[in-house]
Amino acid sequence: MWPDSGETQELLRRVAGHDPAAAGALWARHRAALRRMIDLRLDPALARRVDASDVVQEVLLKANQRLTDYLRAPALPFHLWLRQIARDHIIDQHRRHRVAERRSLDRERPLAVPAFGDHSSLELAAQLCDPGLTPAAAALRAELGRRFQAALAQLDEDDREIVLLRHFEQLSNGDAARALGISEPAAGMRHLRALRRLRAVLAEPPSRNEPPGLRRD
Repeated sequence: MWPDSGETQELLRRVAGHDPAAAGALWARHRAALRRMIDLRLDPALARRVDASDVVQEVLLKANQRLTDYLRAPALPFHLWLRQIARDHIIDQHRRHRVAERRSLDRERPLAVPAFGDHSSLELAAQLCDPGLTPAAAALRAELGRRFQAALAQLDEDDREIVLLRHFEQLSNGDAARALGISEPAAGMRHLRALRRLRAVLAEPPSRNEPPGLRRD
């Protein structure tokens, strides 16, 4: 999902050399990945009040203001540094809006639904990407997609985040570990635990009291 690091490094070198076009090219290069990262984490209730495009623009503005400091001491790979700014901004947005509009936001609790735009190593997500479906198969896979989203929402925050990092942002285990501030072995174990939990939830039969795709005992 995130752009190739070699080309990014060349743009950073040009920015450091005061190339006036390099910064714009750098932000344009990362805009789509940044938008996807934000879409995955913006609470649906809040997303109806805050335009994700505006959030992207605000994050890029902050990053641009801090870019000189980053170039002076790049402690993280650029894409991890950028997504850290985005993550902090999203947390601030949620905090501000939940304090200001707690009642109206808390009345609206739709399931957070990440976009399935990539080929996850999860068998279910890979099936969802198959374009050659009969109507019956398409309906079945749409149902599996809803169940997967519901299962993902049932994970605790740590497990859900590692799935988003590995399968939706397509970060390596090493990058995911850096983003979470944990060791690579710990990130690998958390990833395995999350996948096992997802498979367990998906294997549970729906209960009679919930709509199809969202039921579980």
